[in-house]
Amino acid sequence: MAGSGNAHLRPRDEVLLRVEDLVVEFPAGRAGRTVSAVAGVSFDLRRGETLGIVGESGCGKSSAARALVQLPPPRSGSVLLDGQELTALRGEALRRTRRRLQMIFQDPISSLNPRRRVRDIVGEGPRVWQLPGDRVDEVLEAVGLDPGTAAERRPHEFSGGQCQRISIARALILEPEVVICDEPVSALDVSVQAQILNLLEDLKARYRLTLVFIAHDLAVVKNVSDRVMVMYLGKVCELAPGGDLISRPAHPYTRALIASIPSSARPAETLITGEPPSPVDPPSGCRFRTRCPRATDRCSLEEPQIRQIGEDHWLACHNPAPNH
Repeated sequence: MAGSGNAHLRPRDEVLLRVEDLVVEFPAGRAGRTVSAVAGVSFDLRRGETLGIVGESGCGKSSAARALVQLPPPRSGSVLLDGQELTALRGEALRRTRRRLQMIFQDPISSLNPRRRVRDIVGEGPRVWQLPGDRVDEVLEAVGLDPGTAAERRPHEFSGGQCQRISIARALILEPEVVICDEPVSALDVSVQAQILNLLEDLKARYRLTLVFIAHDLAVVKNVSDRVMVMYLGKVCELAPGGDLISRPAHPYTRALIASIPSSARPAETLITGEPPSPVDPPSGCRFRTRCPRATDRCSLEEPQIRQIGEDHWLACHNPAPNH
């Protein structure tokens, strides 16, 4: 989204995290080919808001999230945290900045060291940073765990939901400004998902957090996000407040995601079939055109640039839905 494609970004004094023209690529095989995981993504994040990022598996949302904390650094683009360019940082300067950006991962059990006790897992960050005071009990209580019974146990003694609470405590104890939640509930039972989502909402208010919430399930994302960004094959399709996105979706892909929600009243013809193309060899023009019911010749020749179609509602599509 070069040039005018960045027009949807807000004035700098309104945002905590700004991402411009982010590109993430990975080598693919021995032939010198590359996976285009993230292809020119731009967005901003206001203090105290939750930005949801949604799309099918392989759309680049997790690659974008890891690039925010420079793990690994993007091939190109800008990541500004409170005006500081993270892509220019190296060594100790980058390590110190990462304390302000913490991540919660999809599989809570595998993200915890099975040999260590919970007290040591949660308290490792403060020890490394030589932070004053012992806040382990405080953050365990904040995530709904009893320090008296949980702190001396090991991860295998807990359920998946409890392990995710431990992971959240490990992130919180470093007092981050931004928490990136990378599919934090997709590995959990539905009943446990709701508990973790409610917990994140409570913690966001209590600790004044700013969240990036990533998921493949739009039904989950819309309930916790102030704004939602829809990605497909490394590109941004649509970006809007959650309620506006659900009530007036403009991109055919967004409409398809909504139609796949069991409680959705969207007509079945908005559903799409087939698998996304390979990110090693993405289609020309619009990357969604090979699965789009509204595709025309223009879609294969010209990549759609993101443009404003409503108040805080942005779209990259040549042939949006009729209500737009």
